[in-house]
Amino acid sequence: MEERMEREELAGLLAEKKYADIRQTLTDFNEADIAAVMEELESEDMLCVYRILPKDLAADVFSYLEVENQQAIISSLSEKEAASIIDNLWADDAADFLEEMPANVVEKLLAAASPDTRQTVNQLLRYPEDSAGSIMTVEYVSLKESLTVDEAIARIRSVGLDSETINICYVLDAQRRLVGTVALRYLLLSQGDEIIGDIMNDNVISIHTLMDQEQAAAQFKKYDFTAMPVVDNENRLVGIITVDDIVDIMEEETTEDMEKMAAILPSDKPYMKTTVAETYRKRIPWLLLLMVSAAFTGAIISSFEEALSVYAVLTAFIPMLMDTGGNAGGQASVTVIRGLSLGEISYRDVPKIIWKEIRVAFLCGLTLAAANFAKLMLFDRVGVYVSLTVCLTLAASVLTAMLVGCLLPVGAKRLGFDPAVMASPFITTIVDALSLILYFRFAMLILGI
Repeated sequence: MEERMEREELAGLLAEKKYADIRQTLTDFNEADIAAVMEELESEDMLCVYRILPKDLAADVFSYLEVENQQAIISSLSEKEAASIIDNLWADDAADFLEEMPANVVEKLLAAASPDTRQTVNQLLRYPEDSAGSIMTVEYVSLKESLTVDEAIARIRSVGLDSETINICYVLDAQRRLVGTVALRYLLLSQGDEIIGDIMNDNVISIHTLMDQEQAAAQFKKYDFTAMPVVDNENRLVGIITVDDIVDIMEEETTEDMEKMAAILPSDKPYMKTTVAETYRKRIPWLLLLMVSAAFTGAIISSFEEALSVYAVLTAFIPMLMDTGGNAGGQASVTVIRGLSLGEISYRDVPKIIWKEIRVAFLCGLTLAAANFAKLMLFDRVGVYVSLTVCLTLAASVLTAMLVGCLLPVGAKRLGFDPAVMASPFITTIVDALSLILYFRFAMLILGI
């Protein structure tokens, strides 16, 4: 059934107050689909539908709702009812939700929640934002290395329903240090009296609690895992990260990089949920900075007014030269930024990057200069020396732009800044100024002005 049809059916049942039918209809759908339909309803109808849902299903649906709708639901419930939702969420989902709530509300919810939930969520909230510890879940299956396969399977049966995944079980020693992993399929295919320590995989790849979430996502990509263990300084297992969390992180980090590359301060809200005032605050700082920096371009043009008065035709080619240089620098920067983000480029690769960009710039500059020279001579008829001035500037601008575009992101990364900041708008402003300087220097050299 299409989502539009679901909304219409749900709205009809609400209007007729057929709550039992609503409950029965929604239990046949996936939690994410239910949340998507609920978010299309008016606030009062959404709250009504949420109260109709079975308790366990309601908690699962809650984790898929937007933060604003989660807060609206929590505000409409009693502290006991709200605490029940927190108790039924996965620990990492509960921690993510509580991070968005006011401190006084968090205190009340945790006070009413069960002691186990309170302890677990408090543990997750203590980790730095955007760290692996802050996104991990503590619902996993751990096994002692001394257990037999039959004992291990019995333990999985007893705790599996409360674990986020049972595909991989984590083997611990007496001090809860992570010593190995064992896949559920190996347990099912092994003899019942075999010892876990003998069949486990002791080549364990883990993530530290303080590792940045973007680095954690890179580890998932590198090893192609669906879940990875998270350990502390003493290699004690404290949680796991699952691939569904990594997908959210990759979307968040990609969105943040795109915003930075467009000279916008990152926002954690969807576009349609962001107010005009918030959008203004995100965009205006960079626009002001770029406007001020662009003033240098005007200053350069002003300083060569005398040269332009002698060869007024030179003015006509300024936009083309600046745009071409900016585009070339933007292409180089985006390529390098992507390589840095994916871990394909490191600082020791800088000489190789420079040498590669010089060769690419030479080919691109030569092609553009030749095409432009033909145009200037055949169509514009501006003379050989003016054409030569424009084309040499074009080739030099492309070379300069590509070198600036590849080196600035690497330099930013080296200094601890996000290389995405050094994307098109910022690089374009720098390249514009350099292109003008090159243009007028060539004009003075070739035209004698």
